[in-house]
Amino acid sequence: MNPSSWWGERVVAPVPAMARAALLAAVIAAGCGPSGAPGDGARPGEWPTYGGAPDGTKHSALASIDRGNVSGLEVAWTWATGDVPVSGPVRPIPGQEVRAGNFETTPLVLGDTMYLSTPFNRVVALNAATGEEYWSYDPGTAQWGRPPNGTGLVHRGVAVWNGPRGRRIFLNTRWRLIALDAATGIPVEEFGHRGEIDLTEHLLWPTNRLHYTQTSPPLVFEDLVIVGNGVWDGFVYPQDPPGNIQAFDVRTGEIVWNFNPIPQTGEFGNETWEDGSERVTGHTNAWAPMVADHRRGLLYVPMGTPSNDYYGGDRKGDNLFAETLLCLDARTGERVWHFQTVRHGLWDYDLPGGPVLYTAEVDGRSVDAVAVAGKTGFVYAFDRVTGEPVWPMEDAPVPPSDVPGERASPTQPIPTRPAPFARQGFTEEDLVSLTPELNRKARELTRGLRFGPLYTPPSMEGTLGLPGIIGGGNWGGAAVDPATAYLYVKSTESPALFKLAEADTSRVVAKWDIDRAARGLTRVDGIPIIDPPYGTVTAIDMNTGDIVWQEVVGDDPGVRGNPALAGVELPERLGVAGAPGPMVTAGGLVFVTGGGDVLYAFDAATGAVLWEGALPGRGYANPMTYATRDGRQFVAIATGGGTDGGTLVVFSLSEEQTP
Repeated sequence: MNPSSWWGERVVAPVPAMARAALLAAVIAAGCGPSGAPGDGARPGEWPTYGGAPDGTKHSALASIDRGNVSGLEVAWTWATGDVPVSGPVRPIPGQEVRAGNFETTPLVLGDTMYLSTPFNRVVALNAATGEEYWSYDPGTAQWGRPPNGTGLVHRGVAVWNGPRGRRIFLNTRWRLIALDAATGIPVEEFGHRGEIDLTEHLLWPTNRLHYTQTSPPLVFEDLVIVGNGVWDGFVYPQDPPGNIQAFDVRTGEIVWNFNPIPQTGEFGNETWEDGSERVTGHTNAWAPMVADHRRGLLYVPMGTPSNDYYGGDRKGDNLFAETLLCLDARTGERVWHFQTVRHGLWDYDLPGGPVLYTAEVDGRSVDAVAVAGKTGFVYAFDRVTGEPVWPMEDAPVPPSDVPGERASPTQPIPTRPAPFARQGFTEEDLVSLTPELNRKARELTRGLRFGPLYTPPSMEGTLGLPGIIGGGNWGGAAVDPATAYLYVKSTESPALFKLAEADTSRVVAKWDIDRAARGLTRVDGIPIIDPPYGTVTAIDMNTGDIVWQEVVGDDPGVRGNPALAGVELPERLGVAGAPGPMVTAGGLVFVTGGGDVLYAFDAATGAVLWEGALPGRGYANPMTYATRDGRQFVAIATGGGTDGGTLVVFSLSEEQTP
């Protein structure tokens, strides 16, 4: 079947005949809950949403794999995406081959069926016990070329809706939202136009669809499917793509509500945009995953920066709702409360990961809370109903900017608890000291650059900032164990050089833009300009705000084998820079790669490494876990990408070891 649409031909791979009966049995066994809530009626062994459950905690109640037997994990099966490079896209860039970016999906498992998206944005249904492919659906996204987002073609997952007459899988791909029949992978005809809708139709202003993209999965709440969007930071022009948050009817595709995060005249927050900048400034988008409190009907949205990410002279003011944790009424899209974590952002300090919902005992009172990890290296925690910070926030003075036309915010909010989970600020003492020669070269390389505390603004000379633009935290987000209220978060320790230069006015509207050619100044002879560790995982007790443990995660073979470090005694693990985050289980385990080629199992209570699983490629994805109907628990992680398209690797205990 090759149904057509106004985007060109779509191809649905047929369901293999040998798999049809098994597929039907799996779908029937999975069942369909009485409502659209993805967690309704879910078995403990399922992973029905990107964050594992509607609370987004990336926690599993499974405990068959635990501290005592995790050392026995071995590869159970693997599955290759088959996303091989293609040429001749509809919108070609001369000499550009379209290839997969990192394989970054976190699969969903319902019943014994696994659903995932590949870097090419294909959706695939697999037998969760064996990896046998039931069906695949190709939206044809690769034919439009690589999205201009700095990451290439990547996608992190799909969403599911359980209806009274069947299950639907939702894929957001570039400017399209597509509904698929979960049993066949065929687009649902009654949704939008033959199974899809155009996400740019209801935006704040007309938008170039090729500049609009998606990486995080949609969120399903009751009978709504809710989406944000991604925009490449390099796009800076009048009315570049805006970040509207939109909700659509899961059955028909009709728009139900539309929240505009760049408030126009008469809208709440408009006074935070000066000189009419709200009429031309885009981005301010929710590219990270969202989460909903299904009982209360509240939606929590982590927001990103406006354009330009590093120069705000053309958008003076605090710029709501940029870099804000935004709470909306999930049914209507109306604002309930908000907290802006960075005012008038100049550092690309998005809220990059999905929020988490949990309950903690704080100073003798029970608090239903929402927390989010920022690129800043802070965890921001709030009462999820009122928006009141769980612990006080200090409005602290920060350095001013002397860039022509710029006016940095004089203060920024600083959480009093928890303590930062990443290094903040940069001084000469932070320069690499692994050898005297490396330190000498680092000092020479950085002569004339600015150093300073967190929120030291970009400058014409160049400002070394830590955390860098990756964070701190990133799209991997945090995980929470609901039994202990321990929060686990991955950090990248990698500075950025915030150096401004005269802008290419053919590309941007601002007078000043980031000097992208200067980014190489953060390494010396191929070695990071700071000492290791380059990546950590931190456990925080959200009852008290105390850090329980912090351990290095991952290694950097390129640094370890660098000739400049010959004879230098290095730590067992150097740490790895990267965005992926952790997953925690009731077996007392935290699984995380941090972006390297090893999957680690840490003891959730102590931080001790209990198991290391070598991967065939870089594990640049969040892991997940599930159990099939026979009770066997599995742990899955997406690996690789690029020319090989990537491989899903699934671990389990041997049948003899399975409890």
